[in-house]
Amino acid sequence: MAETPKTLNDARCREIARSCACYNLRRAARSITRLYDDFLRPSGLKNTQFSVLMTTKMLGPLTITKLADLTVTERTTLTRNLTILEKKGYIRIEPGLDRRERQVALTEAGLEALVKAIPLWEMVQEHVENGLGQERLISFVKELREIVALTR
Repeated sequence: MAETPKTLNDARCREIARSCACYNLRRAARSITRLYDDFLRPSGLKNTQFSVLMTTKMLGPLTITKLADLTVTERTTLTRNLTILEKKGYIRIEPGLDRRERQVALTEAGLEALVKAIPLWEMVQEHVENGLGQERLISFVKELREIVALTR
C-alpha cells in the first residue's frame, strides 16, 4: 500500500491531474459527448440515445442486462434512457424468454430516427476525423477499446 503523503502541494496536484487516466478520459468523454450532442440535436436524439438505438439495431432484440453490458452503462442510467426512447416509440420493451428479463427491440420509428440521425453523425464524425487525422482516430478508437477490455 502506498504511503500517505504528509503534504499536498500545487505541483503534485498538477502532476496528478496531468497524468490521471480516469480524470483525463472523463474530461475528454464529457467534451466529445457535448460535441456529438450538438451535432445530433436536429435529430432529437442525444448521443447516448443514438448509441443505444444503434446497438439495438445491430444486435437486438437483446436483454436490458446485455445492452447495459455492451454500452458499459449502469442499469439505472440505461433504464432512464430506455424509458425516454420507449415514450418516443423508438423501442419496445417486452418480456424475454426468461420472464424475469426484459428485451429491447427497435421499432420502425426507431429505425427512422436512426436513419435521420446518421447524416448528422457522419458530419460530427468527419469533424473529429479532420481534427485528429484518419490514422490517429483509428488508433485512438482501438486504444479506447483496449481500455474498456482492460477494465472488465
